[in-house]
Amino acid sequence: MPDTVIQINNLTKNYGKGRGVFDISLDIPRGQVFGYVGTNGSGKTTTIRHMMGFVKADHGSVTVHGLNSWKDSTQIMNFVSYVPGEIAFPALASGTDFLKLQAEYLGIHDFTYMNHVISLLQLDPTANLKRMSKGMKQKTAIVAALMGDKEILILDEPTTGLDPLMRDAFLELIREEKAKGRTIFMSSHIFEEIEHVCDQVAMIKDGKLVDTVDLWALRHWKTKTFDIRFSTPEDYNGFLAEWSHIKDVDQEALLCQVEMPAAEIHQLFHVLNNYSVASLKEQHITLDQYFRQIYTKGEH
Repeated sequence: MPDTVIQINNLTKNYGKGRGVFDISLDIPRGQVFGYVGTNGSGKTTTIRHMMGFVKADHGSVTVHGLNSWKDSTQIMNFVSYVPGEIAFPALASGTDFLKLQAEYLGIHDFTYMNHVISLLQLDPTANLKRMSKGMKQKTAIVAALMGDKEILILDEPTTGLDPLMRDAFLELIREEKAKGRTIFMSSHIFEEIEHVCDQVAMIKDGKLVDTVDLWALRHWKTKTFDIRFSTPEDYNGFLAEWSHIKDVDQEALLCQVEMPAAEIHQLFHVLNNYSVASLKEQHITLDQYFRQIYTKGEH
């Protein structure tokens, strides 16, 4: 088992009127990309602010490499880079000035990787810092975080303001960082981007953890669903008479949907060998679908 880099133990911060986080516990393993999803106001940023040592918990704790995030926040900054959800830059003329200042603070003299990130994100750092669009500010913050070459990345809604092409470029950067062995904690409300890069994902609702799912397990779900279209009515009716795991049918289209344990797939294909099949498509459950099911359970 990989060792735990970030540990959240029974974290509680109650702001009143149901706002805050309540009894959150998570273990973030080394080298993983860990996603944190939920609607706006669900508690994602509050959790991250505790991880960064910006807020003192009412109860529980967060440790990063065994260091208490509240008491040892200065030490923790030696190996953590952070992209905040709300970006505020110092009073400098341009993005270049800010990145130079950041490089001096971090002791960076080789700008090869910084320039790679700038190029990939198509950032013009010479632009006026205060007049940058939301997307430009986001790109600048991402460059500033990644150029530090830190072991841990904590990213709060990092793709806010980025267009779809730049989101894809950012996800490519995350894959590069993971390949280096980085540990990445990333919050988002966009399930698709989380699903593309994360190893595990936790969902928070109203300040409480709803569930945590392993993406590999989700992709290899224990139940399989297939849409099968037959070539003739005879094949369609014959299969329906023989196969028991029928979830849905469309007689006019000669289409049926079957759902079964993954272990029975070989049996399904053995039966289908006796019929003329026009098309067969597996239905994969997405992260969005999975969490929608979990999310709405408590509402009924």
